[in-house]
Amino acid sequence: MNKTLRSRLEVSLIYLFLGFMALIIGYPLLWTLGMSLNEGSSMFSNTMIPENISFSHYQWLFTDPNSDYLIWYKNSLIVAVANSFFSVIITAFIAYAFSRYRFHGRTYGLYAFLVLQMFPSIMAMVAIYILLNLIGLYDNLYGLILVYVGGQIPFNAWLVKGYFDTLPKELDEAAKIDGAGHFGVFFRILLPLAQPILAVVALFNFMTPFVDFILPRIVLRSTENYTLALGLFNFINQEFGANFTRFAAGSILIAIPIAIIFLFLQRFLISGLTAGGTKG
Repeated sequence: MNKTLRSRLEVSLIYLFLGFMALIIGYPLLWTLGMSLNEGSSMFSNTMIPENISFSHYQWLFTDPNSDYLIWYKNSLIVAVANSFFSVIITAFIAYAFSRYRFHGRTYGLYAFLVLQMFPSIMAMVAIYILLNLIGLYDNLYGLILVYVGGQIPFNAWLVKGYFDTLPKELDEAAKIDGAGHFGVFFRILLPLAQPILAVVALFNFMTPFVDFILPRIVLRSTENYTLALGLFNFINQEFGANFTRFAAGSILIAIPIAIIFLFLQRFLISGLTAGGTKG
């Protein structure tokens, strides 16, 4: 087999694999979109895209007085923005300290972060329930934000610390020679250079409250405090009113704020990739 034929075969296999993965990812999305445009409440349909397209389910979500969808959307946005904002700030400070300073207990702290990443959050559900009850934040969005921000610290700190470690320490020394203090080095030198990895942290932490179901299920009890994942579950869990088409319509709309944040942070993500590719 000559090199040209082998190269074409490899390219064909790559495109075949990419097409297969696109089918796996795209088919459920197209089916959900078609179900959201279908009349009635059944999840079964003869065609993926209905013959008689209807936007009645989207209209119901926003206009019907019995719909709490806008309240759930607002709650999810509040939790997502707060989680993203505080996670970025806290993670940046922690990662900077562990990356640039040597102090007593540093190694044990890193090991603790590493160990905490190995255990799923569901193992701490009972402790979370008791803790939020003790501090009066059970069935409260602030309690959910506290759990999200605290639970993401170990993974985020390791991620950002690894990025800080790749930045040369000569930049810190040069800034200190010019009269910059510790905070000056952090805010003026390292923080601008760490924008790509902090954009990743912000995006991941913004997405979590929109797609997570387990933690809100444990922390929240009142309908007016539900997030989207928890509220939409009611559409398919009602004893006499399982409505899969409204569930599909509400699920499709979840992608809107995530897509907006991704487009807003895209330039930081791309700059991080290009910077990593040119660093030598």
